Amino acid sequence: MRHVIFGGDGFVGRHLAPKLIADGEEVIVADIVKSDLQHYRKATFVHCDVTDPAAIQALGVKADDMVYNLSAKMLSPIQVRAKRHDFFYPVNYHGTVNIIEGMDKAGASRLVHFTTDMIYGHTVTYPMTEDHPVSPLGEYGQSKLDTEVLAAEWRKRGMNISLFRPRLIIGPGRLGILEKLFKLVDMNLPVPMIGSGRNPYQFISVFDCAEAARLAWKAGVPNEAYNLGSLNPPPVRKLLGDLVRHAGSKSFLMPTPGWAVKRTLDLLDWMNMPIMDPEQYLIADEMCVLDVSKGERDLGWVPQYNDGDMLIAAYDEYRAKKAGQTVGASQVPAE
Repeated sequence: MRHVIFGGDGFVGRHLAPKLIADGEEVIVADIVKSDLQHYRKATFVHCDVTDPAAIQALGVKADDMVYNLSAKMLSPIQVRAKRHDFFYPVNYHGTVNIIEGMDKAGASRLVHFTTDMIYGHTVTYPMTEDHPVSPLGEYGQSKLDTEVLAAEWRKRGMNISLFRPRLIIGPGRLGILEKLFKLVDMNLPVPMIGSGRNPYQFISVFDCAEAARLAWKAGVPNEAYNLGSLNPPPVRKLLGDLVRHAGSKSFLMPTPGWAVKRTLDLLDWMNMPIMDPEQYLIADEMCVLDVSKGERDLGWVPQYNDGDMLIAAYDEYRAKKAGQTVGASQVPAE
């Protein structure tokens, strides 16, 4: 069987492709960039920009292909308010429209599509199950929610679409917002927390994300949505404290009044000087934990990596890069 992975050279795709190849499957990676990855010895790369319907058409999707959409614009780098819609929507929403319409023309009917837990917005019930109310706090989450609405429409037309809603994905090759944290730790500076730090913070490993996508294919691509997050996430205070100790840093954790920090960050955002996206800081002190039991029940998926180990591995990768060392893809680091 052919597996077509849009955005397959990206973070999750570079771990999904080798898994499918190991299963003896034919893999087509469709992306705008091609990295120097070993699995291209057996996978086929096709240059494809998902914002261009003609490029998707030229790819030659077939009726019995298994399709994955991993292409996305993320919250990093931070965008000013006026630019957020035009930054996220062309790839996140319109790219998804183009992929699904291209599949429809080819008669292909199976899609695994990644959205985000940020479609939920503020925590209403804890832990968050897949039927938690949805109310995104910004353009990124809204662009992803709109693709879920799109998926619901195409399911009615006969498509099978499995949706995945990951927490912050962490793994080799991408540090993102964590780099700011690691710089504070390296410089022995105070590490501010939004709120008391007693609330948990949940990551999800890129390896666990790739396995979830593979298992959705194996399970026949259920018409369902699935949360992706770690098990038993620790409080922010413990997560960061363990990192500081591991780093041998003199940094100390600094609790702050959550409401005051959020209003300050709101003001900076209003002044077009954002240092965090509202979708990140507005929920930073909430009990924002995903219930991931549905994935185990339906797909047999159980996350294998814990948050503390993932954060420390990400820090070790950051240190190795600073020292000019190469980090192997078998290590665990971040989004």
